Amino acid sequence: MNSPDLLSVVIVEDEPHSRETLKNLLSDFCAGVEIAGMAGTVSDGIQVIKKKHPDLVFLDIELHKESGFDLLKKVHSLDFEVIFTTAYEHYALKAIKFSAIDYLLKPIDYEELQQAVEKVARRKETSLQNLKIFHLLQNFEKKRSDQDIITLATSEGLEFIKVSEIIRCEAEGSYTRFFLKDDRKLLVSRHLKEYENMLSEYHFFRIHQSTLINLAEVKKYVRSEGGYIVMNDESQVNIAHKRKEEFLQVMRGK
Repeated sequence: MNSPDLLSVVIVEDEPHSRETLKNLLSDFCAGVEIAGMAGTVSDGIQVIKKKHPDLVFLDIELHKESGFDLLKKVHSLDFEVIFTTAYEHYALKAIKFSAIDYLLKPIDYEELQQAVEKVARRKETSLQNLKIFHLLQNFEKKRSDQDIITLATSEGLEFIKVSEIIRCEAEGSYTRFFLKDDRKLLVSRHLKEYENMLSEYHFFRIHQSTLINLAEVKKYVRSEGGYIVMNDESQVNIAHKRKEEFLQVMRGK
């Protein structure tokens, strides 16, 4: 039985050296962590998870000819948190970010590892993690659509929002505020640049250093006063001079 005072961890990683490195980093830099088991394949990982019932699984995206996603689809009870690991900027990272699930790039930085583990230790809300993994698998397996769900971690918990419900996003320091069709506003602890990268495939456009807009929600462009945009919620958004021509070209091509 896992100790209630320790965070039980399973490592699923196909490279023995990477498994041992992560194990040592956790032992050296993450207090309150217990290494419950390790595995190198999807099938072995499933068996260790079933046997050990960990709080947290470090899951490599690529596992021989299979993937970490294959493991998640085959585990019957997703009653654990997940932190993905990968050696490069994997194409799946966008789907992972979209679902507000943590990931670590190899070689793993011990401070980033500490932060990720501390977040899990503070949270321990497996029901919310189940929803995040559900939306991750759903978004990963289907074609891009404005009906895709993006997971936003707010101070109150998790919000699962359809991309089509977002009107615009505005930077507030290291935070981003989302403006939604139902008049709600959500403040999320992530930089606007991250959401620009996530939402670019959904016809979102960085109109200004501090503003990202949903092009489907543009009502009109006004040339006067240097140029500004009116959104469908009647909000007015200034457009940076250097982005004006690109914006007009994009809108003409819609």
